[in-house]
Amino acid sequence: MDPDLGLFGPGSVTWKVHEEPIVTLGGLRSLYLQALHPRAVAGVAQNSSYRSDPWGRLNRTSEYVGTVLYGTMPEVELAASRVRRLHSRMTAVDARTGERFRIDEPDLLRWVHVAEVESFVTTARRAGLKLTDAEVDAYFTEQVRAAELVGLDPSTVPATAAEVEAYYEAMRPELGLTKEGAETAFFLTVPPVPDIWGGSVVKLALNLSPARAGYFAVASTAIALLPAWARKIYGGLGWPTTDFTADLSARAMRLLLQGFVAALPSEYRIPPMRRAALERAGLVT
Repeated sequence: MDPDLGLFGPGSVTWKVHEEPIVTLGGLRSLYLQALHPRAVAGVAQNSSYRSDPWGRLNRTSEYVGTVLYGTMPEVELAASRVRRLHSRMTAVDARTGERFRIDEPDLLRWVHVAEVESFVTTARRAGLKLTDAEVDAYFTEQVRAAELVGLDPSTVPATAAEVEAYYEAMRPELGLTKEGAETAFFLTVPPVPDIWGGSVVKLALNLSPARAGYFAVASTAIALLPAWARKIYGGLGWPTTDFTADLSARAMRLLLQGFVAALPSEYRIPPMRRAALERAGLVT
């Protein structure tokens, strides 16, 4: 019997892209992009524990993404059904209109999906991963399967780079920076030190440490990697020079991450979910 390689498998562009640790930077970029949709960010702000438990939420999101990428089909379907069930019970209020809405509305799910997958592949490519235009299109087409898992009609999901660009163009009149969006972006840029890490003295030391400056550099790069029109909404500049410096920064970060991973003991170089998938495919032992 053929091994269960899940949604994608070793021949997919998806596995090629997500082999890169730099896609984590793409995940941060996607959160800044998602925050520009007033309803999408309201849904997160009013239902999520990201302020009280940011690391727990990050871990849960990472586990879901990892399962979709590398899990067996039963694991993928179980994870997706849990997410759909959770979303089906959530609502939020649009601060601009006072209207209550469901957060599993197709328009919102589509925005989150496109912002996420476009950020992953764009960040990886701008950081130096060699991808042809055809491979980028293939990545978007493959990711339609992930969109279908959360309840979207696949025919409504952009499946090529050109379709993603047209989708962004159509969405731009609906985007803007609300109070919830600004608060979310600030939180992403200057996240608080968790209480469990220590008292006020420890927190002060961590806030003044090189690690804080290092994270700020990462967050700044994520913002600089946004499309020019998105940077302008945040009050930044859309100059081409910003794109150039963002690319240089992302490439440097990719090299640093590659060096860090290479220095790890061999058993820690591949994340557990990916290793399990590679073992099922017979590519590692």
